[in-house]
Amino acid sequence: MWTKKDLEETIKNKFGAYDFIVVSNREPYVHEHSGKKVRCVKSIGGLTAAMDPIMQASKGVWVAYGSGDADKDVVDKDNKIKVPPEDPKYSLKRIWMTKEEENGFYYGYANQVLWPLSHIAYRQPVFDASHWEYYQEVNQRFAEAVLEEKRDNKLFVWLQDYHLSLCAKIIKEKSPDAIVSLFWHIPWPNPEVFRICPQKKKLLEGLLANDLLGFHLRYHCLNFLDTVRQEMEAKVNREESSVTYRNHKTLVRPFPISVDAEGISQMANNKEVKKRMKIIPEEIGPPYEILCLSIDRVDYTKGILEKIRAVDRFLEKYPEYQGRFVFLELGALSRLHIKTYKQLIDDIESLAEEVNWKYRSGYWYPIVIINRRLDYTTHLAYYRTCDLFLVGSLHDGMNLVAKEYNMANVDLKGMLVLSQFTGAARELKDAILINPFDIEGVADAIFSVCKMSEKERKRRARKMQKVILENNIYKWAGKFILQLSEL
Repeated sequence: MWTKKDLEETIKNKFGAYDFIVVSNREPYVHEHSGKKVRCVKSIGGLTAAMDPIMQASKGVWVAYGSGDADKDVVDKDNKIKVPPEDPKYSLKRIWMTKEEENGFYYGYANQVLWPLSHIAYRQPVFDASHWEYYQEVNQRFAEAVLEEKRDNKLFVWLQDYHLSLCAKIIKEKSPDAIVSLFWHIPWPNPEVFRICPQKKKLLEGLLANDLLGFHLRYHCLNFLDTVRQEMEAKVNREESSVTYRNHKTLVRPFPISVDAEGISQMANNKEVKKRMKIIPEEIGPPYEILCLSIDRVDYTKGILEKIRAVDRFLEKYPEYQGRFVFLELGALSRLHIKTYKQLIDDIESLAEEVNWKYRSGYWYPIVIINRRLDYTTHLAYYRTCDLFLVGSLHDGMNLVAKEYNMANVDLKGMLVLSQFTGAARELKDAILINPFDIEGVADAIFSVCKMSEKERKRRARKMQKVILENNIYKWAGKFILQLSEL
C-alpha cells in the first residue's frame, strides 16, 4: 500500500530537479468574508479532495482560479498563499477572471460544450464562438501563471481536467524542456460524438502537446485513440497506447483515481464527527428508521430525478417501508448561470414535493432535499449515519464520493448502491450495482439492502474498503509519476 511518505520519496527521487506544479480551475481552499473576519474553507469536490493530499506530499505549487470573495485580500504580491491554513505544506497561486471571462470560459465552453460532449446524458452542447474565445484566453492565462514559476529547475506540470485542454501546447512553446501531463477527470466520448465539435482539431492539438494523458478507464483511452485516428494526421499506436503528432509522442494511459483512504477513516472516527452525528436526525426533519443518503453536485449527469422516481416506486411496491424510510439528497448547487441547471433544480423540487404529497403521513414524509454547502466534518457525519448510500450517476468518470463513503463507513453499518455507469463500479464489485435508468431495478435494489443481514453488509463493506486501501490516492499519483519518469 502506498503512503504519503512513499509518494514524497518518489517525487523527490524522480523529479527532484524539477519544479512540481499542479494546475486546475477549482482551488483547494477558498477565502471568504464572514462578517469582519476572513475564513478559509476547504473546497468540496472529487478533484480537490484527491489532489490536496498529493500536493501536501509534494510541497509544490498549485495554480487555480481564485473564486472566493476574500481571495485577493490574503495573497502576496505573487498572488500566492501557503495552505492548508492550519499546517502549511504547499503554495496556492491564484489567477483572476472577470465575470465575462468566467461566464465564457467556465459556464460557457467548458460546461456547455466539453461537459455534455463527454457525458452520455442526452444534453445537446451549445456552441458559441465567444465562449471559445474566452476558453482560449483563460487557458493562456493559466499557462502564463505556470511559466512565471520557472526558475533554474525544469518544470514538471500536472494539468487537471477538461478546463485546461490548450495549456500544454502554450507551455511547451515557451518551455520545450518542461514535462507536461494532463489527467482528464471525466469520460472521453466516442469519435462519433466528438466529431460534431467545431473546435475539435485545436482541442486535440492542445491535448497532444502533453507527454502523458491520463484517463480513468482503458475504455476512455481507446475512445481517445480512435478519435485521434479519425480526426488527425497522426500516428496512433494502439499496442503502445500512444500518439505521435508532429514528431512529439504522447502516452495515453488509464489511471483509476482514488481517495486518501486511511485519512478519511481517521477523520470519520474523530470526536467532532461523532458529535455531529447526534444532531443529524433533528436536521433531517421527518422521523425515520432507515436513512438512504445521496451526496451530489446538482447536475443532470448525477441521476437525481431518477433516484427520486426510484424511491417513489420502492415505497409504492413495498408499502411496509412507508413511515420508516427517508431519502436525503445533499445537493451542492453549481453552474446556476446555465439555464439547464436552473431548470434541473426546479424539476427536482417539483418532483420531491409531488412524491412527498403522495406519501406524507403525520410528521413523516420520504424525500428531503438540502441544497447548501456543508463542511467536510458534516459530510463525514452524514456518511456514518446513513443505512444505505445511493450513487445514481447516469455517466461518470469515476465518482470519488462512492469511495469516500466506503472509507467513512468505519462501523460497517451502511451499504453502497452504485450505478454501473461509474468508473468506480469496475473496482467496487461488492456494491449493489444498478442501472439508474431502470427505475424498477433501483427500487428492488433498495429493498434488497433494507433486507440485507448485518453480516452480509459487513462482509461486502470490508471487501470494498480493502480494494480502496490497496489502490489509494498515493498509489494513483505514484503510478502516474513513475510513468512520466520513464519518458
